[in-house]
Amino acid sequence: MAAAVELRDLTKRFGDFVAVGGITLDVQAGEIFGFLGANGAGKSTTIRMMCGLLRPSGGSARVLGIDVAKDPEGVKRSIGYMSQRFSLYEDLTAQQNIRFFGGVYGLHGPEAREREQWAIEMTGLRGQEHRLTRELPGGWRQKLALACAVLHRPRVVFLDEPTSGVDPLSRRRFWALIDEMAASGVTVFVTTHYLDEAEYCHRLALIHAGRLAALGGVAELKQVFAGHAVLEVECPHPADALDTLSDAAWAREVAIFGTRLHVVVEDAERGAQQVQEALAATGNTPAQVARIVPSLEDVFIHHVEEAEAQKAAAARR
Repeated sequence: MAAAVELRDLTKRFGDFVAVGGITLDVQAGEIFGFLGANGAGKSTTIRMMCGLLRPSGGSARVLGIDVAKDPEGVKRSIGYMSQRFSLYEDLTAQQNIRFFGGVYGLHGPEAREREQWAIEMTGLRGQEHRLTRELPGGWRQKLALACAVLHRPRVVFLDEPTSGVDPLSRRRFWALIDEMAASGVTVFVTTHYLDEAEYCHRLALIHAGRLAALGGVAELKQVFAGHAVLEVECPHPADALDTLSDAAWAREVAIFGTRLHVVVEDAERGAQQVQEALAATGNTPAQVARIVPSLEDVFIHHVEEAEAQKAAAARR
């Protein structure tokens, strides 16, 4: 069966600036696929190309078999799309928004009424559907935007930073809705910079500076640390500790996480001893050095630093 989304060397340039640099990947039907990266990494630009909103500069993208460059309108009719901002009319009521988007998607008669009732129930807006959208709490507006995006039962849904600025409980409930859609066979393509949300995805693409840095399931991506140990270091002066340990040949990677450091070493026991000795010698004795299970943040930082090192090496050649 053909993939729901197929990208082959997809590229977007704005003048001399390469916003998206040759991304190749496939996304299968019913898959929750996450695009993970910092702001400005190229996630939204890639989404907009796949949705037929932005013409690629090179390569190709096919969604449900439709070439986005040759038939962008066909793509738009076949997908659901929820942008970074709430794509709703705030001076309309929730019900009016639902009816408006139903009309845009060509829903009429009994089908339109059935989907309207479905959207009201799905969003939990029963009894609140006549309130102006701008008066609704963020979590409700978020679910309303999703409902409006999928009124026409699209087989592929693109969600661009859908939970940005929403409280944690609403975010969790929103992801429960995404799980339900995927279970019904809908392909969900979601961009996020929330690392905890990325754990919900079946597979992830880590994007850095417009390029694909890594691709795979969460467990698969964490295999980058196979054969090594990640130590979490708590000490009085973490910034100074970062400088100290970054110069140590036995420390394969060192990164600061809030008020603590994560240090990648070959052997946990020997590495912990080396961390203790190195920092104690500078008067920055650690309060704790403990081995931890690597997180997605560790994985992401590893690939970003690796990409930057390769870029620097290429510039020197």
